[in-house]
Amino acid sequence: MNQMIETQHLEFTYQTEGGAFPVLKDVSLSIEEGSFVAILGHNGSGKSTLAKHFNAILLPNGGTVYVAGLNTSDESLLLDIRRTVGMVFQNPDNQIVANVVEEDVAFAPENLGVPPAEIRQRVDDALKMVGMYAYRTHAPHLLSGGQKQRIAIAGVIAMKPRCIVLDEPTAMLDPVGRREVMRTIHKLNKTHGITMILITHHMEEAAQAQRVVVMDHGQILADGTPKSVFPQVELLKSVGLDVPETVELLYQLREKGCSLPLDALSTDECAKAIYALFTPSQPLRA
Repeated sequence: MNQMIETQHLEFTYQTEGGAFPVLKDVSLSIEEGSFVAILGHNGSGKSTLAKHFNAILLPNGGTVYVAGLNTSDESLLLDIRRTVGMVFQNPDNQIVANVVEEDVAFAPENLGVPPAEIRQRVDDALKMVGMYAYRTHAPHLLSGGQKQRIAIAGVIAMKPRCIVLDEPTAMLDPVGRREVMRTIHKLNKTHGITMILITHHMEEAAQAQRVVVMDHGQILADGTPKSVFPQVELLKSVGLDVPETVELLYQLREKGCSLPLDALSTDECAKAIYALFTPSQPLRA
């Protein structure tokens, strides 16, 4: 499978009046096209700084970042890189620029010089993909937080990216809005094949990804499937991270001497594991 994002020995340092603050340290990472990857980490771990390198908002101080084979440090490739990777940020209000939903979604394609007929089609398609077509003539400021975030995602989709990076997109949403956004992320990935990179601190959201990358102090601490990363409870807790509630329950029961797996991530898997432990197996009938 082709690589959508590749970082090679990536280094980045913020320069401030107080001095230099290294944030990313020798980060080498490959993300396959069509995958759904969650990047976890506590505040200051470098996860958002890493995300901003994926479409050249930030450029490396050392090492290299490639987007679909394009070197982000090559200024002549910047437009192609931004068309390939779209960014969705934490606060949807900061991304909405128009007073009507469909006009907001059309904003980026218009700036790219897309013909009007194609813009109309892109806007309709994008709104349908995020389940917001019925709201196309509504005022964005009257929508819920989850609906606003889906409009922000539609605005990125209208640029026809192959990859979308979402930096803490549910941080300001209530549980209903979070579920709406997560359903949209899954649909875009599974149905439309868009590479999704989710930066989050919500363990339950990360557990829904195909792959989890854990950042700590600017380096990759763990990398693998959710079922291989989250059972490393002690490691995650040592850097101030929680685990999904199901894993925490199983971990606490194991501490009490119960023989239970730590990779039962979903509620159903967790319930079945506990049920199997406390239910005597039935003898086979002749």
